[in-house]
Amino acid sequence: MELLPHKTAKPSRRLTLAGVIAIGGTSLLIGCLALADAQVALNASLRGVAVWWEVLFPALFPFFVLSDLLLGFGIVHLAGTLLDPFMRPLFRLPGVGGFIVAMGFVSGYPVGSRLTSRMMEQKLITRSQGERLVAMTTTSDPIFLIGAVCIGFFGSLQVAPALAVAHYSSALLIGIGSRFQWNKDEPALEQAPPPTGNRLRAALSAMHKARIADGRPFGVLLQQSLQSSLALMMIVGGLVVFFSAILDLLVHSGILSLFRDTIAMLLNSLGLSPNLASAFMNGTFEVTLGAKAAAADQSLPLVDRVAVAAFVLSWGGLSVHAQVAGLMSRTAWRYFPFARARLIHGFLAMLLVYVVWPWFHLEESANPTFFAWAIGTPWKPSGAFLEQTFIPALTGLPILFFLILAFIVIAGSIAIGIRKIGWKRNHYRN
Repeated sequence: MELLPHKTAKPSRRLTLAGVIAIGGTSLLIGCLALADAQVALNASLRGVAVWWEVLFPALFPFFVLSDLLLGFGIVHLAGTLLDPFMRPLFRLPGVGGFIVAMGFVSGYPVGSRLTSRMMEQKLITRSQGERLVAMTTTSDPIFLIGAVCIGFFGSLQVAPALAVAHYSSALLIGIGSRFQWNKDEPALEQAPPPTGNRLRAALSAMHKARIADGRPFGVLLQQSLQSSLALMMIVGGLVVFFSAILDLLVHSGILSLFRDTIAMLLNSLGLSPNLASAFMNGTFEVTLGAKAAAADQSLPLVDRVAVAAFVLSWGGLSVHAQVAGLMSRTAWRYFPFARARLIHGFLAMLLVYVVWPWFHLEESANPTFFAWAIGTPWKPSGAFLEQTFIPALTGLPILFFLILAFIVIAGSIAIGIRKIGWKRNHYRN
């Protein structure tokens, strides 16, 4: 009986040793490349610093501070109590997950991971629930999607509806689909009994209890929120600069040529242009570089370029993966289910672009691919229609936040109704 731990420990030791050798060898290779071509590393690092300071810092830092303040004041607990009856039948998640979903969609990665890690540390959600929440809330924020990708890279606001619908709808589908996962080995958390009286009163009571448990005065809470958010932004900036330099060094050295050629062959077999391989390659490492490469070649069909951008935004890049892994490092969160969810999210978002494209797009390339042809003759709304209806709903972040909460309430109510109908049918049969 004592030999079993010894036998199972050997593969674990070997796997750990292999991981250490792989990481050490990769670090040594990158260091040699940086020394051999220091100018490339410097230019890539400066570009990464510019992306962090001009795009990421103003987009993420306020939400990092806000998320800490909302946690300290118990707003998350208030929202969790109110959303609990809708989140459980829809996503099989506690009510605090609804607030994390809304904040994650509005704020972008890695705010959802930050909130999820705090909830896991407070034992409000289990590991399985946390992993599913992170998989669903690792999305781009609307400011980056519309301002940087659509306007900055594609030069058009009118691609925003199709890209946004594909990106966020596929994330919600990931959350709904993952509700059927069940980890039998994981112990369930003790759940408080549902409130018997007014739910709003129970929500306010939960907020008050959370605020009393936190106990920090507002000045101390604000100071610590600023300090932790600044430290986190430095980590985010360092990872962006690091992966930007790695990508340029690997590209200039020719090491990624086989990877790019393999992607080009796969794209060609699917009827897509091999010129999009660079976007997939760049997006594997860093989302900003991948989205920019997807929009660069204007000779390609617009629908294909938007579809690739949707994949890149949903995959997130290894830079975002590293940010999420760093935030979740204090919990029992696992990376491989997250990476699998990112791949599924990317391909699903890419497919949804072709599905919703006939409803939103304004122009078609002269040589559409098989995917674009398969959609059929598109409906072409006017630009004024898009700018007066859909775009303001996305650019107004508070409106988007409450729209997501409204979706959770409506969809949860539908799920509750379906469940009650099923119970009634089973009751009549018995």
